[in-house]
Amino acid sequence: QVQLVESGGGLVQPGGSLRLSCAASGRTFGDYAMGWFRQVPGKEREFVAGVTRTGGRTSYADSVKGRFTISRDNAKNTVYLQMNSLKPEDTAVYYCAADLSSAISRRIYEYDYWGQGTHVTVSS
Repeated sequence: QVQLVESGGGLVQPGGSLRLSCAASGRTFGDYAMGWFRQVPGKEREFVAGVTRTGGRTSYADSVKGRFTISRDNAKNTVYLQMNSLKPEDTAVYYCAADLSSAISRRIYEYDYWGQGTHVTVSS
């Protein structure tokens, strides 16, 4: 079992930045690839970014590439999502997820554990 708790969401103006954190507890954090997803009411949850077990490789959705950065600190059992140049269309609930896999998946059903989500609102 892995428990995931996101934090760092909030209200930010367009062009601003936020850093989301996801703290993991339970099973060895380094056993999991990690992903960030987001969801807007009425729409499907979508992949945002992913990172492999060691942090050696990352992957991003085209909509956030160049603006968002995913990273992890296995000593702190935490994965981060640094979000820069935020746009109103980035407004969503952001979820972190853990996948007992060596690869990064963009498929929701391949993730084993999910956090409760943190709200991000980009508005002036």
